[in-house]
Amino acid sequence: MKAFLNTLYVTTQGAYLCKDGLNIVVQVDHQERLRLPLHTIAGIVCLGQVTCTPDVMHFCAENNVAISFLTEHGRFLASVRGPISGNVLLRRAQYRRADDDLCSAQIASAILTAKFSNCRTVLQRALRDHPQLSSLQPLSTAILTLEHLLRSLDPRLSLDELRGIEGQAAAAYFGVLDHLILTNKDHFFFRARSRRPPLDNLNCMLSFLYTLLMHDLRSALEVVGLDPQVGYLHRDRPGRYGLALDLMEELRPILADRLALSLINLHQVHPDGFLTHETGAVSMNDQTRKQLIVAYQNRKRETLRHPFLNEEVELGLVPLIQAQLLARHLRGDLDAYPAFIWK
Repeated sequence: MKAFLNTLYVTTQGAYLCKDGLNIVVQVDHQERLRLPLHTIAGIVCLGQVTCTPDVMHFCAENNVAISFLTEHGRFLASVRGPISGNVLLRRAQYRRADDDLCSAQIASAILTAKFSNCRTVLQRALRDHPQLSSLQPLSTAILTLEHLLRSLDPRLSLDELRGIEGQAAAAYFGVLDHLILTNKDHFFFRARSRRPPLDNLNCMLSFLYTLLMHDLRSALEVVGLDPQVGYLHRDRPGRYGLALDLMEELRPILADRLALSLINLHQVHPDGFLTHETGAVSMNDQTRKQLIVAYQNRKRETLRHPFLNEEVELGLVPLIQAQLLARHLRGDLDAYPAFIWK
């Protein structure tokens, strides 16, 4: 099993990636700053003005190491990948299921079950870790709402009906997220989800963490031979990675939302690490961006018991495991897709 723990994030502006033997070398101002054997790297993410030689791109493509290029602020631009692995029969099965509304709804229902459950767990753990929140009625109401919506999910519902239920769950969850911010409330708050551009510090953090998670999910799907653009809950749209977005729904409460809240409440990010532009858009400085990357990598190294495999695994392996389980379902080896439910 390939470990999605060792992603190389290059954030230094003007950095230059070249190849030396079986190593990836990062240079800045013609000085070597880092040297890593390729076999220790699962992916490379380049943020901002970072250059790769053709040898590096060819080398990585041959060895199934994805390279993603993002803006300095974390917006995805492009990626370089080798040929999609896996056999054509798996991808044909994926496309057939996507063209069948009932099959799509069954997979979408499983994904939403995990999403609602994981959002509820984020709220419940906040109550457990911070007893002072127990007096807040909106939090208890949101948990009860998510439980009610969980019970209303049914794979026999249409995709539009499922999306309607998802909208209600998102409103309940995001409606109380501000209560989970316990420090620096003048600078860190949550009024509504905003993106392209994010309009406050927390939304800026969430957008960046979602971009990192998207890189891991796209890589995992391509490793097992699935097309990351053809999803079930998120339908086809040019340039959109629908299947990666599907799997992100069940994982982002764990790998992004809870992480961002912890960084704020533990004073590991500071208000002076954010800049508000004339347009109202909020961005992070280099130091804050690096702090999020380090925290994200550390989060992926934490272990938990996978609810379906019943084995201890690193959290960073969950995207690959879920991609493999989805592939097994599409091949007919599993009756249903076992989405990831955090406990």
